[in-house]
Amino acid sequence: MEFAVIGGTGLIGSQVVRDLNAAGHDAVPHALSTGVDVITGEGLDAALAGAEVVVNLTNSPTFDEASPEFFRTSMDNLVAGAVRADAGHVVVLSIVGVDRVPELDYYRAKTLQEDVLKAGPVPYSIVRATQFMEFIDAVLSWTADGDTVRLPRTLLQPLAAAEVAATVAEVAAGAPLNGTLDLAGPEVYPLDELGRITLAARGDTRSVTVDGSAGLFAVVRPDVLVAGEGARIASTRYTDWLR
Repeated sequence: MEFAVIGGTGLIGSQVVRDLNAAGHDAVPHALSTGVDVITGEGLDAALAGAEVVVNLTNSPTFDEASPEFFRTSMDNLVAGAVRADAGHVVVLSIVGVDRVPELDYYRAKTLQEDVLKAGPVPYSIVRATQFMEFIDAVLSWTADGDTVRLPRTLLQPLAAAEVAATVAEVAAGAPLNGTLDLAGPEVYPLDELGRITLAARGDTRSVTVDGSAGLFAVVRPDVLVAGEGARIASTRYTDWLR
């Protein structure tokens, strides 16, 4: 099968391309760096020409109030491009619990992206994933202050990026779900505990202090980002991934 992977040079996209090609498909990565601009539409028709499946892994350059317009415009352009290319399946990667966090601009923006795709004429699949293990260090950096990292007790279910990519590739190569698949890591941690485990594994002597007002996840209700019944559970444990 022929795949156009938009956002195909990033953390997840590059692995999706690799996994699809390893399975015998023809997956081509496209990104701003390769001349494809999902906002202006530049290079988009050429990128989608001949593609049977379009995988959208693009991301907003910001997490603030500008992100909804990015996801609305990019998804509108990609759906229209998929129609012109006569593609039969569009796949996007989203976030578990994304529609339950209206307090965050970025989560509202990702929900909007899903809604635009669902309302379009092309069969679709949405893969919702929990937080990537690869991003935990960045989460700690948001609220680091000298020798202390301040973190709320929000529950996370960390997931290895490789397993996200493998699932996206599998879904993309299958029949459209016209629905959503939730994917989550095998263990649930309060964020402060996750911080302590991470710092210890890195040999970092900073301490973690519980602060219910600290960072992006402070406004998230405790269990909103944890997968519910029916989710697919990945196998990689966070402590094994750290090693």
